[in-house]
Amino acid sequence: MTIKPTTTQTGTPVASDEHSLTVGTDGVTALHDRYLVEKLAQFNRERIPERIVHAKGGGAHGTFEVTGDVSAYTRAAVFQPGTTTDTLQRFSSVAGEQGSPDTWRDVRGFSVKFYTSEGNYDIVGNNTPVFFIRDGIKFPDFIHSQKRLPGSGLRDATMQWDFWTLSPESAHQVTYLMGDRGLPRSWREMPGFGSHTYQWINAEGERFWVKYHFTSNQGNIEMEGSEAELIAGADADYYRRDLHDAIEAGDFPSWDVSVQIMPYEDGKTYRFNPFDITKVWPHADYPRVLIGTHTLNRNPQNFFAEIEQAAFSPANFVPGIAASPDKMLMARIFSYPDAQRYRVGTNFAELPVNAPKAPVNNYSQDGAARHHYNAPEAPNYAPNSLGGPVADPLLAAEGGWENDGELLRAAARLRSEDSDFGQAGTLYRDVFDDAARARFLDTITGAISGVERPEVTERAIGYWTSVDADLGAKLRANLAAWAEADLLAEASAGYAAE
Repeated sequence: MTIKPTTTQTGTPVASDEHSLTVGTDGVTALHDRYLVEKLAQFNRERIPERIVHAKGGGAHGTFEVTGDVSAYTRAAVFQPGTTTDTLQRFSSVAGEQGSPDTWRDVRGFSVKFYTSEGNYDIVGNNTPVFFIRDGIKFPDFIHSQKRLPGSGLRDATMQWDFWTLSPESAHQVTYLMGDRGLPRSWREMPGFGSHTYQWINAEGERFWVKYHFTSNQGNIEMEGSEAELIAGADADYYRRDLHDAIEAGDFPSWDVSVQIMPYEDGKTYRFNPFDITKVWPHADYPRVLIGTHTLNRNPQNFFAEIEQAAFSPANFVPGIAASPDKMLMARIFSYPDAQRYRVGTNFAELPVNAPKAPVNNYSQDGAARHHYNAPEAPNYAPNSLGGPVADPLLAAEGGWENDGELLRAAARLRSEDSDFGQAGTLYRDVFDDAARARFLDTITGAISGVERPEVTERAIGYWTSVDADLGAKLRANLAAWAEADLLAEASAGYAAE
């Protein structure tokens, strides 16, 4: 067997992988030992900045196969009958940092990159159909409240509930989070959602509003809070290991992909704002339509290169798919590519995991780590008369919508059934069963019991009373009982000490 020589990053053979260049056997190390400096410098830079949110995660490669026919609603090639497209999926936790336990109670990220014939299309969602806020201007504040105090570096129940209770639009998502959905048994056994409302455009230019659903063919299975705590201490990488081992064993997880479709004109008059990410569309009004099946069938060969450097963005549309008036979506369209330029680098889209399989033709140039470039005779400006690429609005098939044209800062127009607490109450009363409601009450009691400011506790009780009056009364009684039990425990400890 031929043994390959060790080389520097530029391909030059090196003398040793074990011994630095020193003055004698016990002397100082020479700074001009090029390979030593290169090796240590590369090691120091092995980690790119972690994601501000969704830092801890894992993923795999797969395929998406279209089995239905939605060609009447979108011209996007990825969704045409019989099409098969390579994909990349990343799962994650929202609040935890790198190294945090997978099984902490949290919303789980659910992001899919489709390497389509018309460019990359990304659906960047969660395992819940809604979100905590409806306007991107509040996102940094929301994340700060869920992360750590700047002084102690500790997470803090008081600031979490202070933010949530002053942001009533969060009630629907917090109900999901504190319910069973907050602790899935595995990434394989949970649903996914695009969450936002998107726009589809068909070959005739007709427009529709859609919401994406990924339904796990493994079922939706959750775990108890006590089990999640034990696993967090025993195996912080529980979800990541489960996904890797299942695929390695040939047990390929899959999800049926469907959409709810709303006629364009319905968006103007529907009974609540269909572009509000804190709301769901009732299936009775807009039933799901099957598109196809997404299957994960290949583990990454290099986790860092293929998962950690993967850059997902809601800005990545393809012809026949566009944005909607969803304020959170419009903010994310800027924020995500901007975060990737900071985290991975200006030319992050050239990395193999992010590079499209469709041709790239544009006038972009230079920037750190650029390695793809146009021929020297190609023009680097537009318009030009030298045969450079030309924009084509017909190929782009962009969407759009009407508005009143007035520039202002205001909430979206209220519809007849718009309410911050209505759908959260329906979820608690009509979707949760008795056992789930009991677990939910215990969970929010435990979460709020850590709040140290009485006025925030009182607001939290009012928050859940607005969701359901009976729930609010039970929460007040539970918190009082827990506080009394804590006082008795402290008193007993004091007597024992004497």
